[in-house]
Amino acid sequence: MKRIGVLGSMVWDRIYARDGRDVPVEEWGGIAYALGGAAAAAGDDTRIVPIIRLGADLAEPALRFLQTLPDFDLETGVRIVDAPNNRVELRYHDRQRRFERLTGGVPPWTWQELEPIVDTLDALYINLISGFELDLETAQQLRRAFPAPIYADLHSIFLGIGPDGLRVPRPLEHWPEWLRSFDIVQVNEDELGLLAHAWQGDPWRFAADVVGNDTRVLFVTLGDRGSAYFASPAWTPDPLRWYERGIIRPSIVSTGGAVRSGRIGIVSAPDEGDPTGCGDVWGATCALHLFRGAEIEDAMRIANRAAARNVEHRGATGLHLHLTGRIGT
Repeated sequence: MKRIGVLGSMVWDRIYARDGRDVPVEEWGGIAYALGGAAAAAGDDTRIVPIIRLGADLAEPALRFLQTLPDFDLETGVRIVDAPNNRVELRYHDRQRRFERLTGGVPPWTWQELEPIVDTLDALYINLISGFELDLETAQQLRRAFPAPIYADLHSIFLGIGPDGLRVPRPLEHWPEWLRSFDIVQVNEDELGLLAHAWQGDPWRFAADVVGNDTRVLFVTLGDRGSAYFASPAWTPDPLRWYERGIIRPSIVSTGGAVRSGRIGIVSAPDEGDPTGCGDVWGATCALHLFRGAEIEDAMRIANRAAARNVEHRGATGLHLHLTGRIGT
């Protein structure tokens, strides 16, 4: 039984102007979408281990939500902390653009807290939902000590917080060190531009240049246009075979060669629906299939379909059932 960790933040969302609705909707968001995608993609040989810090004010309803997910290990990595849980106000301007306002926020994980949890895992998917789940030093300690693949959606690490809590895009300081902390990295097209802001030339050239022996694959999600990837010569299928337990180094090192790249379009996508959480569903689905041995482009096709199907569902509750076709919208 493979044990895959899913690290991120539960967020209580208040969403305005979704589907053109006049009244706001309140529901669980954040890592809840990725957990739904992971549950749908896991398979009988995989157990999901959420790694989540819950604010005491919303811990009880959050645990009730987590208990709806099938056969998850909720004992190893879920912690209740004496802090207000993350809450986000989302205001949509169109399907691709929205403004976010963050209030509350649980403190980041330390390496001392994470070490005994990740020691039980075969792979780790990280989604930086708030951008404050762990700092760079902890990410580097995790990389040095964890002899297994790490997939990271950099997500809100590109967002600062203004005085009123509004999330504001910003370039990522120490981006080379962040990228070297993960085997597989996911960004969207805007985030790729922020990563490459100091790079001379095309962001897509930047993407091809940054993959190597540390970051072996960079994924770029493109909304309705699908997704793209850049894979270094160090990439080989089945990331769970890259590392040997007890050896803190990659078991495969590139000996040179060309970077592979490509784009996988979405075959069909609904014209209307709820885009909230699509990138999170995409990443968790892609990560789980890669960890189970899928080729890059096959994992991307499955992730594209899952993200498109997520648009047809409202919220994260019951999402895993919707993604596997067991309930309607």
